[in-house]
Amino acid sequence: MMQKNNPSATRSRLGVTIIFAINGFLYASWVSRLPRLQEQFAVSHAELGTALLAVSIGAIMAMPLTGFVIVRTGSRNLTTVAAVLYCLFTPGIPLMPDYGWLWIHFWLLGLWAGTLDVSMNAQAVLVERALAKPVMASFHAWFSAGMLAGAGVATIVNRLEMSLAGHLAMAAAVCLLLLPWAARQLLREDRQATAAEAAASPPLYKRYRPELVGLGLIAFCCMLGEGAMADWSANYLEKEAQAGRYWAPIGLAAFTAAMTGGRFLGDYFRLRLGDERMLRYSSMLAVGGLSLVLVKPLAIFAVPGFFLVGAGLSGIVPIAYSRAANAPGLSPGVGISVVTSIGYAGFLLGPPVIGWIGDWQGLRVGLAFVWLLLLGMMVLSFVLPAKAMTAGAPAKNPGQLPPAAF
Repeated sequence: MMQKNNPSATRSRLGVTIIFAINGFLYASWVSRLPRLQEQFAVSHAELGTALLAVSIGAIMAMPLTGFVIVRTGSRNLTTVAAVLYCLFTPGIPLMPDYGWLWIHFWLLGLWAGTLDVSMNAQAVLVERALAKPVMASFHAWFSAGMLAGAGVATIVNRLEMSLAGHLAMAAAVCLLLLPWAARQLLREDRQATAAEAAASPPLYKRYRPELVGLGLIAFCCMLGEGAMADWSANYLEKEAQAGRYWAPIGLAAFTAAMTGGRFLGDYFRLRLGDERMLRYSSMLAVGGLSLVLVKPLAIFAVPGFFLVGAGLSGIVPIAYSRAANAPGLSPGVGISVVTSIGYAGFLLGPPVIGWIGDWQGLRVGLAFVWLLLLGMMVLSFVLPAKAMTAGAPAKNPGQLPPAAF
């Protein structure tokens, strides 16, 4: 049973929604200003990509440990602590004295970002089970809505020539004001059930089942694409498509707008199409969108192309997380940590590889590498998901989640 001092599922849904939105808002706030950060530290594409690599290393290091902690203590307090630390560390990015300190700071930022990603998704699964209907995509929609708001604010402050330090301090302050109420609405796992899951939890190597690895590989390609659009769309528009520094964030805004809309509609389409068909259609749309970006380096092609990539990628990670969280014999936090630890390797490889290729052959060729990965994701969506899509799913409706065992 759910503990009596837990808030209602409706209020908890709102609290988790706010935390997803905070995460997206802060993320877009700093990644949309990467061209200015690159100028501040006077680094090349490759050096910037290597710095972004630190964020991914920190996140991947944190994720398996986060699943371990959630099984033993629950996700409520961990989500709150990670969200606070992410808010506090974001404004420090432009305050680092040199490139070495920037790398260390990005690594610490990645630790809190990875912890928050797993723990807030574990909370999302608890709400989804309490409501007995799929709502995972809507949470990710609010992450994208937060990104859209962050990119929009970045466009304005960029135009106003606000300093990067002032912009990020303002963004973090707004998030810290919203966080206390949201944190109070988070659900507590049943302690007896949590203890039983901890005792029954399989060793680490047995958690990487074929169906979860398949989902993780799809998430890997998708998250590499998401990270590439977030990290490099502004640079691509400014440096390759000659859109101008003030209009460079428009690509990220188009991408996040499509991600937001697609995720708000994602739960509806999951019920109508089922997870397997939705993965296939979504991956084909993402490949087509990035093809449009690459056909010619002009904003008239790039902006709608980024929009289509966002629409295609919008529903893929929520499906992967939801399926992983309902894998038989694993707690939600452990199942999610398996898929995220594989998926976030996309963030680990994406930024430096695109940066290195960008210095070697230009960002257009760097994004062509991303196109190949999205093509691989499309192939995987046809080859791998049959078993993965039935893991934890009822027979009659592959998009509907099993009811909660609270």
